[in-house]
Amino acid sequence: MTQEKTNITKTGNLIPMFTLGMLFFIFGLVSWVNAILIPYFKVACELTHTQSYLVALAFYIAYLVMSIPASKLLSKVGYKRGIMIGLWFMAAGTLLFIPAAYTRTYGIFLTGLFTIGTGLSILQTAANPYVVIIGPIESAARRISIMGLCNKIAGIIAPLLFAAVILKSSDSALFEMIKNNAIEGAEKSAMLDELIRRVIVPYLILSGFLFLFGCLIRFIKLPDITSGDSDESSSHTDRKSILDYPYLIMGAIAIFFHVAAQIISIDTVISYAEMMGLDLNEAKIFPSITLSCALLGYFLGILLIPKVISQKNMLRIVTTVGLVFSICILFVSGHVHLLGMDTDASIWFLCLLGIPNALIYAGIWPLAIHDLGKWTSRGSSLMVMALCGNAFMPVIYGMLADSYGLRIGYVVLIPCFLYLMFYAFYGHKVNKWSELWKGTK
Repeated sequence: MTQEKTNITKTGNLIPMFTLGMLFFIFGLVSWVNAILIPYFKVACELTHTQSYLVALAFYIAYLVMSIPASKLLSKVGYKRGIMIGLWFMAAGTLLFIPAAYTRTYGIFLTGLFTIGTGLSILQTAANPYVVIIGPIESAARRISIMGLCNKIAGIIAPLLFAAVILKSSDSALFEMIKNNAIEGAEKSAMLDELIRRVIVPYLILSGFLFLFGCLIRFIKLPDITSGDSDESSSHTDRKSILDYPYLIMGAIAIFFHVAAQIISIDTVISYAEMMGLDLNEAKIFPSITLSCALLGYFLGILLIPKVISQKNMLRIVTTVGLVFSICILFVSGHVHLLGMDTDASIWFLCLLGIPNALIYAGIWPLAIHDLGKWTSRGSSLMVMALCGNAFMPVIYGMLADSYGLRIGYVVLIPCFLYLMFYAFYGHKVNKWSELWKGTK
């Protein structure tokens, strides 16, 4: 992979970067729409909080299950063909929304989401290491920040666009009637059928777009890189497996907790706003506010890393800020009137988490997969597997929210950021497991 990596750098990376930017835009378009799907399915399919967060579980569990098969697929067919296959998997998953909507069967929706997640796991396994190796490792966090901008811009657009297509001004009264069981029997069933079938047209269009973009990849000039399994460029020639790289293993755990904290701050914010008396039409803006804060974080990363501040020091700062904001969500209260809405102050700290979360991901990847040599591909697969944190933590949050209240549920953020601080200040420096207890040099 060393020779190919040099070729990519020398011949210019404008086309690969543009293509990767498009892919990260698609990641955001498909992923962050879950923020509106969760409360929408909760109403239309009559779900509890815990059941509604199975959307995130079905979507992101594919990263855990499919990342290793995705790595093997990329080794066999190459990264470029792998990207095509990933996009086609996503197209098939979005197409499953049509029979799911016609039958109002939550299980089929979850199957479709898992299929989309499978496609995304292939794309993520290809795209993330590509962004890291396409230039100097010292500026990898900057390139990841650029990709993050593409992802979060799509994330801002997706919930608002989806809500504009499926929600009507009269829905607030309808949702209230359903919530209070003011309608029953055949009339209620007909209304719920009408609600859920609104997703058919947007997902049919999305399916067609994903399929066509997959076909287009075939004609785009994109350097194909190998999996890296034959590369012996690592200085750690005594390592026998990826398990011998503690900074990688702990980095994967850090990614798990990071994406868990990120998804909770975005996918739960609408329900939290509704608890404060806002209806879905009003609350739909909060995921976009959180993602706008993430955009600010990415801009800071592009401007400051590595010229003003190193990616290591930036990671230390943002993990600390994330912990402070998480504590504020739990303990800071007060009436706030902002953007025409009356809310508790705590929800704005939840939105502000977008700033540190934007830079945590960019900081962890280069620290975790550097100097892996022939284990680079498998190490990258392990990092992508860790994205399953998106699957488990929202369900845990939902269980806490059902039992103790939506605000108390955010206590799950505390251990996430405590571990992220550990990795930022110490874990990434551990080259051998024996150093973990004795201290690094």
